[in-house]
Amino acid sequence: MDTTKLKGRSLLTWLDYGEEEIRFILNTAKELKKERRGGEARQRFKGKSLALLFEKRSTRTRCAFETAFGEEGGHPVFLSIDDIQLGAKESVEDTAVVLGRMFDAIQFRGFKHTTLETLAVYSGVPVYNGLTDSFHPTQVLADLMTIEENFGTARGKTLCFVGDGRNNVARSLMVICAKMGVHFTIITPPALNPDPGLTALCTDMAERAGAELRITPDLGGVAGADALYTDVWASMGEEAKREERAALLRPYQVNQALMDRTGREDAVFLHCLPAVKGEEVAAEVIDGPQSRVWDEAENRKHTIKAVMLATLP
Repeated sequence: MDTTKLKGRSLLTWLDYGEEEIRFILNTAKELKKERRGGEARQRFKGKSLALLFEKRSTRTRCAFETAFGEEGGHPVFLSIDDIQLGAKESVEDTAVVLGRMFDAIQFRGFKHTTLETLAVYSGVPVYNGLTDSFHPTQVLADLMTIEENFGTARGKTLCFVGDGRNNVARSLMVICAKMGVHFTIITPPALNPDPGLTALCTDMAERAGAELRITPDLGGVAGADALYTDVWASMGEEAKREERAALLRPYQVNQALMDRTGREDAVFLHCLPAVKGEEVAAEVIDGPQSRVWDEAENRKHTIKAVMLATLP
């Protein structure tokens, strides 16, 4: 693969990347994790700077970007909406131009996906999606890495997402699984099905990759799954819908009984975190022997570093 084609690229969603490119980044992340565990220190971002724009709070995304960039000798700068004029006295377009003149790359974590797209168009530097209401691509790359650490490969394995099928993690998993040949099932109430346009696109991609995409309200769909995944019932910005969402999703809690319905003793549990124990997942599962959420959280750092190493000119 010609890795020079990755240089200067933004990561807004995995729809913009091919299977071979995702595989290269994933393999790079595994090597970076070995380096870190082995105490090897490099300075591959020395002399570079990264703007970290945050409209939404973060633990894993912020820490992953800051440590990944900083330990490679780069200078990450955290900028919240209380610190800069983004979308206030200054347009997103003008902010993008200014930041592009001063930084080598930009990370954005916020609400509207269109804000991210505008930053990518006007900044002239790589822009990375740390989460928007539409997609969370760096999270799902770490999810795939975690699956491969447990099963050797993700291709041909079955991942089930149980919960709100419209949310950014479910949508992103649908995309990356379709690209990488992973069988993917979303188990959700019909009212929370993902949008038909993206579903149709991913169904076609999955078929070409030899995988199956299913969307069902039936919890029996977990049978045979290698991994079960869930997320909070109300995402950031949806707090007003919390009770309504809980009423819909309470039957979809991932508990030990549901893990047992996979019929797989080696099935693992995944969650993007933070989790509300006792709601979308029972404490006995997330804190139990089948949980891989802490590996998954650490892998955010290695996969994010791999994305930046692959794309920064």
